Amino acid sequence: MQIRFSPEEEAFRAEVREWLGGALPPALAEKVKGAKRLTKADYELWHAKLHERGWLAPSWPEEWGGTGWTPAQKHIFEEECVRANAPRVVPFGITMLGPVLIKFGTEAQKAHYLPRILDGTDWWCQGYSEPGAGSDLASLKTRAVRDGDHYVVNGQKTWTTLGHHADWMFCLVRTDPQAAKPQEGISFLLIDMASPGVEVRPIITLDGEHEVNEVFLTDVRVPAGNLVGEENRGWTCAKYLLTHERTNIAGVSYSKSGLAHLKRLAAKQKSGGKPLAEDPLFAARMAQVEIDLTALEIFNLRLVSAAGKGQAPGAESSLLKIKGTEVRQEITDLLRRAIGPYAMPYVPEAFDEGYNAEPIGPEDAMPLAKGYFNMRKLSIYGGSNEIQKNIVSKQLLGL
Repeated sequence: MQIRFSPEEEAFRAEVREWLGGALPPALAEKVKGAKRLTKADYELWHAKLHERGWLAPSWPEEWGGTGWTPAQKHIFEEECVRANAPRVVPFGITMLGPVLIKFGTEAQKAHYLPRILDGTDWWCQGYSEPGAGSDLASLKTRAVRDGDHYVVNGQKTWTTLGHHADWMFCLVRTDPQAAKPQEGISFLLIDMASPGVEVRPIITLDGEHEVNEVFLTDVRVPAGNLVGEENRGWTCAKYLLTHERTNIAGVSYSKSGLAHLKRLAAKQKSGGKPLAEDPLFAARMAQVEIDLTALEIFNLRLVSAAGKGQAPGAESSLLKIKGTEVRQEITDLLRRAIGPYAMPYVPEAFDEGYNAEPIGPEDAMPLAKGYFNMRKLSIYGGSNEIQKNIVSKQLLGL
């Protein structure tokens, strides 16, 4: 099933596609297509080009630099960026913090931070998870004690994605350890990563990559003006941010691109002398994931449409996160199976810029293996899928 768009929307698609053809550097697109490691400069370059065009923050109100696009236009834009192999926009400032500041921030905070997010002055990271407080985020232990015009923060955050590049961190801290419920007594602070007492240590994952970090906070002094929302009411900000994060994790456009790649590969790879696409069991799995993806895309459009009318996604974003991550994992699993034993070799150096050794196996075999490993984490971060099912059962089903 193909979702149909109006002639005006297709004209917008043509405009986006034409702009991408001229604005996206071919070398950068090739790095993304080949799953090469992207540098901070790569991300900043694309961020700057989108900002110059005015297309960086589609979900923001126009008064703060948003595009004023319809839900369909937002969907088309994301789809075309993925099709063109554009780098993803680092989500922490644009997709996560921006909407929180717009809803809960003071006028002074919005006037100061939002333009700096847009023009790339500030690179943000997320200080949510801690050792022992991941999906059970409300059990966090990082403390912030008021001392005059400052908070003094002590604690540890972990899995801080791209924190080694960040200038600032939005951080959940416990300001009232005596609160009756764990969700109470939590506040939302903005912390300058250059502050004395902030230490970032790399976490090298199984594939040898440095994407995540742990952050130690020792007597870090944070101005009281960096509190977003009310003291001890930060959980409201946290939940609002997570609905945007979980919606983003679903990655419908990435799944559509992956499915198209899977179909091409299954048409070329052989099983029993015939194209893999003609294998009944493999074809059935491809058909099922395509059905799931089509339903997911329609559901995603409904949520984006509701958000455009001022309705913040609630437990629906959990449903989107659950199914979106399952679909992305299934597609990468089928891609891995399609290339068979060629999925086994993993050469980390192959993802460095300039690596030009003879490829192992079919075209794109190396990125497929890397993608499979990376997608295993999708159902865990942003709140594990098991936790999302609990949210759905309570908020939507009343169980």
